[in-house]
Amino acid sequence: MNQMPADIAVLIDLALAPAFLLVGIGQFLVLAAGRLARVIDRARELAERIPAVPRPEDAACVEELRLLDRRMTIVNWSVFFGTAAMIGVCLVVASLFVTRFAAVDFGVSIAIAFVAVMALLVTGLILFLYEVRLANKAIHVRTDLIGPRSRQ
Repeated sequence: MNQMPADIAVLIDLALAPAFLLVGIGQFLVLAAGRLARVIDRARELAERIPAVPRPEDAACVEELRLLDRRMTIVNWSVFFGTAAMIGVCLVVASLFVTRFAAVDFGVSIAIAFVAVMALLVTGLILFLYEVRLANKAIHVRTDLIGPRSRQ
C-alpha cells in the first residue's frame, strides 16, 4: 500500500485543530441565529399590538421595541463576526496546504491570519454575551403581579 509522506501527515494534523474549531463556530452561529429569530418574532408580535399612532399607554411596548431593535443589531454583528471567523479558519486551513504544495514559507502570515481569526471570533462572542446581558436585564416579572423583589 502507498503510504502518505510524513510531512503531509503532519500537515493534516496541523489542519485538524482549526477544522474542529469550525464545528464550535458553527454551533455558536446556530445559537446566535436562533436568538435572532426569537427577537425578530417578539418584535413582530409587539409591532402588531401598537397602532399606527402610538398612544401614551403604548410607551412600554415602544420602549421594548427599541431594545429589541438594539438586540437585533448586536446579534447581527455577532453573526457577522462569527461567520467571518469561520471563513478565516477555512482560509487558514487552505493556506496550510497551499504553502506546502507551493513550497513557500508563509508560516508567519498564517500565524497572523490565525490570530486575526481568533480576534474575529472573540469579538463575535463578546457581542453575543453583551446581547444576552441586555436580554437578561429586560426580562423580569412585573412587580404588580408578584410584588416587590426581595434582595437575597
